[in-house]
Amino acid sequence: MPERVPALVAISHGTSSAEGQAAVRGLRDAVGEALARRAARDGTTADAPAPSLRLGHVDVEQPDVPATLASLDEGEPAIVVPLLLSAGYHVHVDLTEAVGAESAREVVLGGALGPDDRLVSVLIRRLDEAGIRDDDAVVLAVAGSSDRRAVDDCLDMTARLATASGRAVSVGFLSAAEPTLPDAVAAARAHAVAARALDAPGAPGALFGIPGVSDVPGLPGVRRTQRPSDVAAPRVVVANYLLAPGYFDDLARAAGADVVAEPLLLPDAPAPAELVDIVLERYDAASARPR
Repeated sequence: MPERVPALVAISHGTSSAEGQAAVRGLRDAVGEALARRAARDGTTADAPAPSLRLGHVDVEQPDVPATLASLDEGEPAIVVPLLLSAGYHVHVDLTEAVGAESAREVVLGGALGPDDRLVSVLIRRLDEAGIRDDDAVVLAVAGSSDRRAVDDCLDMTARLATASGRAVSVGFLSAAEPTLPDAVAAARAHAVAARALDAPGAPGALFGIPGVSDVPGLPGVRRTQRPSDVAAPRVVVANYLLAPGYFDDLARAAGADVVAEPLLLPDAPAPAELVDIVLERYDAASARPR
């Protein structure tokens, strides 16, 4: 008897935001369309149908993980794909325990969505859409976690964004880790102001390492002090490494930045193809593991 095709069970964090819920449903729908296209391309039979698709949540919303798995046909195997950007507590504890407790079917837990260079591409696109300028300071807003593995994932994404964008990028956490996003925004602004003071007319260098003290043009030996407070403050732009609108997105917008880019998913726009591809790749990778 042929082996049954496992369902793709996408599990999001969950949110009380109607916009966030719509955005995540949009990703689910886009994944469903991609599965249908792949089935049409590869051909399906009664013995090898296209995978069924479900959406559940690890927190806040229903159905939760057990209820989502219970909605599948009797004995239908499943691949759980976390719609989570980092592999923290929810992946290593909540989802691992839920998968381990499932006795009605065979279930395999796939990997989180990030870190991934394709997510960097979406971040850069969102920054471009927000009107980023060459002299803007950039801070990557991340949800944060008490799990060091998730923090490391966020630092990895910060480095990837800096490399891909050719900019200095710092990171700010919205919970559980430091620096907090408000502190990171303030630090980025202070650093950018100091750097601009050094580059201001009449301030090409520094005397004895003091920023903003330089020769007055045409009067060698005469010193002018260019204080950071005299320099127009540059903008601080937040790159929004959140999956969808919701509580953390609201916190990011209250952190003091001049511009906050949109999150990866939007309720009124198609899900980025990059995210759809990552979900399918995580499903395929987990499907290929021995079960």
